[in-house]
Amino acid sequence: MTRPCGEHPSDRATDRPVVGIIGNSVLINDTYPAHSGGTMNSLAVAEVAGCLPLVIPADPRLVSVPELLEVCDGFLLTGGRPNVHPSEYGEDETPAHGAFDRARDAITLPLIRACVERGQPFLGVCRGFQEVNVAMGGTLWPEIRDLPGRMNHRMPPDGTVEEKFALRHKVTVTEGGPFHRVFGATEVMTNSLHGQGIKHPGQRIVIDGLAPDGTPEAAYVEGAPGFTLSVQWHPEWNAANDPVSRPLFAAFGDAVRAWAAAKAGAVPARRSA
Repeated sequence: MTRPCGEHPSDRATDRPVVGIIGNSVLINDTYPAHSGGTMNSLAVAEVAGCLPLVIPADPRLVSVPELLEVCDGFLLTGGRPNVHPSEYGEDETPAHGAFDRARDAITLPLIRACVERGQPFLGVCRGFQEVNVAMGGTLWPEIRDLPGRMNHRMPPDGTVEEKFALRHKVTVTEGGPFHRVFGATEVMTNSLHGQGIKHPGQRIVIDGLAPDGTPEAAYVEGAPGFTLSVQWHPEWNAANDPVSRPLFAAFGDAVRAWAAAKAGAVPARRSA
């Protein structure tokens, strides 16, 4: 296709690098099956990371990991109500483990391992944070609030969306670590909407941030050649304005652009402020 005179590839929206947003299987009105990615995730990817959001139906009947690695430049591993099935980390299913999405397990876990090996960037959020740990051989607690000395990290059952995603506790990150470099601070305020949490970190998983009760909240994969930052909270909420979410998604977007540019053999385009 002929490009109009004077048009630079980075000036066109179609040249934005693609971020695959891992979708969740949902039932609309409890009857109609659908794949959902959440509008907040797409907005954060488009407006803050500066990338093209593409919602992925996380089902091995529909997509394969090699296809996703080729089509997408990076991945947002989203939160979701279903949990990683405990058989993926060698434990038996109990009522405390809640609902599951085995199709998503079948896509995301090998996808994460492939991205770690290739250096292809991903950002893990809530369930995605837990998936990264499981993919690397770690385990999960089925219910954080049942542990001695732990607070209730679950989403408030009532209230507006704003109230449910309100900032609820501090997270302290390691001084000089990757999250400190992204945030410019060692203490940040976050929301909290999760029931499960990391029990034993997987191989090469570095816990880089903790809630006041000791619950792991931020992690990365040690020695990975690409961006692997993951958080237990939901930074997609108010991402364009939140002082913690905005630099996190901006850093992710920069990593995705760098990957796309390297793949194309080009110099990375500068991201607008």
